[in-house]
Amino acid sequence: MADKRDYYEVLGLNKGASEDEIKKAYRKAAKEYHPDLHPGDKVAEEKFKEVNEAYEVLSDSEKRARYDQFGHAGVDPNFSAGGGSPFGQDIDLGDIFNSFFGGFGGGRRSNPNAPRRGNDVETQVRITFEEAAKGCKKTVSYNNVVTCDDCHGTGAQKGTQAKTCSACGGTGRVTVSQRSPFGVVQTQRSCDACRGKGKIVDTPCRSCNGNGRKRVTKKVEITIPAGIDSDQVLNISGHGNSGINGGPAGDLHVYVRVKPHEIFERRGDDVWCEMPISIAQAMLGAEVIVPTLDGKVSYNVHEGTQQGDVFKLKGKGIPHLSGRGRGDQYVKMNIEIPKNLNAKQKEAVKNLDQMLSDKNYSKQKSFRERLKKLFGE
Repeated sequence: MADKRDYYEVLGLNKGASEDEIKKAYRKAAKEYHPDLHPGDKVAEEKFKEVNEAYEVLSDSEKRARYDQFGHAGVDPNFSAGGGSPFGQDIDLGDIFNSFFGGFGGGRRSNPNAPRRGNDVETQVRITFEEAAKGCKKTVSYNNVVTCDDCHGTGAQKGTQAKTCSACGGTGRVTVSQRSPFGVVQTQRSCDACRGKGKIVDTPCRSCNGNGRKRVTKKVEITIPAGIDSDQVLNISGHGNSGINGGPAGDLHVYVRVKPHEIFERRGDDVWCEMPISIAQAMLGAEVIVPTLDGKVSYNVHEGTQQGDVFKLKGKGIPHLSGRGRGDQYVKMNIEIPKNLNAKQKEAVKNLDQMLSDKNYSKQKSFRERLKKLFGE
């Protein structure tokens, strides 16, 4: 474990970071090193695994407490100084409080053999603008902790069984009596013999090193609904880490990242784009071909169109995530001024300009009138 980097350093955090800061840092780092963004890059793959390992510990309050106190040793499966398996199933932080106040009542004790739900896990998926608009199916890969299929979660090698701890009777806790000025005080703490598990494995499973669970890379096909937007999260129930002692599995949270589009921009459920047209088309009007998510459509630009004018194509935007209706598409006119005119072209433009009057330039006329009112003749 000496070559392992500090988990806080891996995520770029200070030791006192909040849960929100940990989640934010994890999402940023996971996005940076995700295998989908670096196909075949072994360095990025190792970084991604390192990030996931750090998040698994720091996002779990019990594991984080052990890590803060003992470092990597505190979350090592062979750790015995009040710790336990790397999956957070052996320690009770209430022992610290109970060592001082356990003789005066105390609260409920957790049963080490009771079913417990597995932790949630996270991954991300990158999709195109069109896939976000129309929906699609994607296969995502992620690191997951599953029940060992060789020992079925017992931690004992196939053909052997875990036995009930004789020291604690299978409760995972022992009562200790101490004499004090107030008399004999009884406290409870995690059993040293079984490390709070309630069971002892004489012959550990070789596949999972006696943990009962192991880390694997899983793949699952997910359905991405039409109308999804970037940074929204899909919850895939039951695809997180396996539960403990037969408990239900956690969930998989998939963060959606939508790639920018070359033409379209999304604003809510509306789609915007810019349409370049010539001066002649703007002056005289013209039929133009406009790109939409459903393909090309024809639109008649009206005569006298000005720079920045916007027209709407109703119902050509993004489908609402609720499944009812769609947004609209807005097209902004971008009048292109011709460059590199030859002498004949310049003469034609001058002749046209001389033929035009104030009634052809309403904005110029209005501006001159405002100047006259402001500065006089």
